[in-house]
Amino acid sequence: MTLADLTAAERHRTIAGTFTERVRATKAWDAPAPVPGWTARDVVRHLVEWFPGFLAGGTGIQLPRGPGADEDPVAAWQTHAGGVQAVLDDPAAPSRRFTNPHTGELPLDQAIDRFYTSDVFMHTWDLARATGQDDRLDADYAELLVTGMEPMEELIRNSGQYGPRVPVPAGAGAQTRLLGFIGRDPFWTP
Repeated sequence: MTLADLTAAERHRTIAGTFTERVRATKAWDAPAPVPGWTARDVVRHLVEWFPGFLAGGTGIQLPRGPGADEDPVAAWQTHAGGVQAVLDDPAAPSRRFTNPHTGELPLDQAIDRFYTSDVFMHTWDLARATGQDDRLDADYAELLVTGMEPMEELIRNSGQYGPRVPVPAGAGAQTRLLGFIGRDPFWTP
């Protein structure tokens, strides 16, 4: 079974699980990350700080708060990821609605999957690359994401959420194309 075949809850469990492995293995939290001006700690900070407000604003759901990423990035991530997983594991999640003026109305599980779980997937590369860990992403899921985002490139670029596209070699694999599309240099090293 591929990542694309999983339910939103299963996909989050798998993708967040891989990110958790990278978080737990990180030794140098101040190591530079591929996002300009970010460190490994900032990758975790980004994920644990942007999503709670987004989720609460669209649903009223409050995620549990752990320590901050400055205090304990491992515990910050684990508390956050566990809270998101609990929301997705709730049998009512597919019937609950997420509403946002920029995204419209979606089933809660699809909104989390589309906006958050895919972000964790992409940031797994950032953390792994910053900390010298295995940075390989699932090629089939990377292909699904990049081919899904390419038709919306103008909208995505105008959102300010992604940097300018980085050119990649012709015939590059899905991971390299995805990274270039979201504004990462796929060949970046610390």
